[in-house]
Amino acid sequence: MNRIEVILTLDMENLPDNFPEILKEEQEIVAKWKTDGCIEHLYLREERNGAVLIFKDVDVAQVKELMQQLPFYKLSKSIEYLNLIMQF
Repeated sequence: MNRIEVILTLDMENLPDNFPEILKEEQEIVAKWKTDGCIEHLYLREERNGAVLIFKDVDVAQVKELMQQLPFYKLSKSIEYLNLIMQF
């Protein structure tokens, strides 16, 4: 079972006026991913400038495609992808 951590940082200085609507759409997409089983966890960053997502049982290429579906993808300042190895 592989895990991929994605660290999303938003460009907080250039948020559009309709940010609340974009946030709602973002939450709906992530909820569907949870239902589909491809995302394990979503953590909001303490600074409230992004999130950390933990994907499971998908490869990096699939995760990058999924991330491009998010409305916040276009508002991001940076996105980091980290392959994780679970230690037993």
